[in-house]
Amino acid sequence: MNKENNFQRIETEVSLGTVHPAALEPYRLRLFVEDEIIRDAEITVGVNHRGIERIMEGLPVEKANALTEKVCGICSNAHIWNSVLTAEKGLEVDVPPRANYIRIIMEELERLHSHLLYLGHGSEVLAHETFSMRAFSIRETVMELLRMIGGNRVQYGVSIIGGVRPRCELDDNRIQRILEGMDFIERKIAEFADRFISDPIVMNRITGVGKISQKDAIELEVTGPTLRATGVSRDLRTTMKEYEDFDINVITLSDGDVKDNILMRVLEIPETINIIRQAIKNLPDGSIVNRSWDMIDTDTIHSYIEVPRGRLYHSYRLEDGRVRGAIIRTPSMSNIGAMQLACINNHITDAQLCIVQCDPCFTCTDRAIEIMNYNNKL
Repeated sequence: MNKENNFQRIETEVSLGTVHPAALEPYRLRLFVEDEIIRDAEITVGVNHRGIERIMEGLPVEKANALTEKVCGICSNAHIWNSVLTAEKGLEVDVPPRANYIRIIMEELERLHSHLLYLGHGSEVLAHETFSMRAFSIRETVMELLRMIGGNRVQYGVSIIGGVRPRCELDDNRIQRILEGMDFIERKIAEFADRFISDPIVMNRITGVGKISQKDAIELEVTGPTLRATGVSRDLRTTMKEYEDFDINVITLSDGDVKDNILMRVLEIPETINIIRQAIKNLPDGSIVNRSWDMIDTDTIHSYIEVPRGRLYHSYRLEDGRVRGAIIRTPSMSNIGAMQLACINNHITDAQLCIVQCDPCFTCTDRAIEIMNYNNKL
């Protein structure tokens, strides 16, 4: 309590977590408020850290790749795909075109799954159960398609070094079901968007809340839809050789608030459906796996791909067929840090909205460790 200009200025700390009904995953949030307005915020993660990079150390590369699926249940396909891409770059493995297209179909289906899950959980935070249930209902179609191809609703194990598993081949029946699913989702998400945008109470609640400027987003290394919501047209799929045959329309908005973050996912869903349709239409013939490669030692290999939340990084080197020095960096790592800034000058009741607007995955985020040297310095 400080006296300034003959009046008292009172600052209060409000803590949430690590387990709280409003928090979708465990983390600690400290809010420093004045007259119920957030003046500063601090987010602490680490509750879910399981040391997967350390467990990968010394594992045969195939087992290490499979382990990366355990990083996250929402973007498990993205992790194993990027881990496999890392090995393929180092071993100079040529992936059959048909296998690459199947990988892209799986990744884009997972993007639909992630975006619809975001809309469902975001509606929960808005306390709008009807919108939440509608989003989860639409998502169910995607989950069944993922199960049909990979055999599971989570952790599908599709990508292997050299291609995809034989059980993930797409026959005419599977292709027809995917196309029917895309028609259904496209129709339902249009209905969802129309009702969502037409609701004045919802739109008033999310417009202008949690705003982050384009300048701050770039400086804080924000990535994915959260960055594109500030007007930056950056999507790694436009530079990935795996997507070079695809026409991709990069969606951008400009306000950088909760409204635009939600609408980014809504608008990206039809574009994702378009990519899946392109992959089905142009699906090459031929093999789905190349087993003609030799295991060699490599230097450290780096691989970046665009996942539902942004830029995902994997790296490791290979020695005698085993993984060494694995590093995984997920997009939520930088996005969550930026949400601390997004909280400032908003009402305390909007804190959760400000944080979840970036679709944070705290399980994915718990990858970082601090390594101290003998002087106890970073």
